[in-house]
Formats: sequence, structure tokens, C-alpha cells
Amino acid sequence: MYIGNAMLLVLNLPLIGIWTRLLRVPYARLFPFILLFCLIGSYSVSNNVGDGVVMWIFGVLGYLLRKFEYEAAPLILAMVIGPMMEEALRQSLILSAGSFTIFLEKPISAGFILAAALLLVLPLLTRRKGLAKAWTSVPGKFSD
Repeated sequence: MYIGNAMLLVLNLPLIGIWTRLLRVPYARLFPFILLFCLIGSYSVSNNVGDGVVMWIFGVLGYLLRKFEYEAAPLILAMVIGPMMEEALRQSLILSAGSFTIFLEKPISAGFILAAALLLVLPLLTRRKGLAKAWTSVPGKFSD
């Protein structure tokens, strides 16, 4: 790691001028080259065109998630914890012979399921109330 940092320092000090000029390039001109290098990199890993297609699909998905203002942290957490939770679910269902009632038998797990259901439904209810309140406050619309 020390050797890599030293080489990075030796290489980057003379190239600072080039990096600062690169920042002046308009994003509209730089973006196609970024996409090209990403596509070349994804193809060169295993010489498979499918990797490039996967890159494009996840790129569009990432763009849509950013456009609709989804948070990245819960998605990353789900990617990390998801396989472990799936394995635990599979083990629980094997122990209960496929019955989901095993999750409602103990008060702690039933409480967690109830809390999760409330947390999923609560935003929908508050949004509906907010929309109804906004609709009734419009002059001439159901204002009596």
C-alpha cells in the first residue's frame, strides 16, 4: 500500500495541470467518453457482450433511482443483509414445515412484523391525508 501511494504521488504531481484542465471540459462532451470507458471496462473483464448489457441496465436503473430521489443506503444495506435474511427465512420455514405462522407465535417476532407493517402503511396514510387537506383548501372546491 505504501508503494502504491508513493507511485501515485510521483505520477500525480506532474499531472496536476492535466487534471485541472480536464475539469474545464463541459460535462456534455465528457459524459460519452465516460460511458465508453465504462463499456470497454465491463466488456474487457470477461470478453462478454452481456456484461455491457448488464452495465447499461443497471446504469438506467441507477439513473431512475436518482431521478426519483431514492436513497442509496437502504439499497446497499439490502444487498448486504438480504442473502443472510433469505437463509434465515428458509431455515425457519424448514423448521415449521412451510408454515408462516411461526413468525406470529412469539410476541417479539409478531411485534416486529406489526411495526414493519405500520411503517409501510403510515406514509401512505399521511400522504392521503395531506392530499385530502390540500384538495379541500382549494377555493371553490369542497370548501364548505
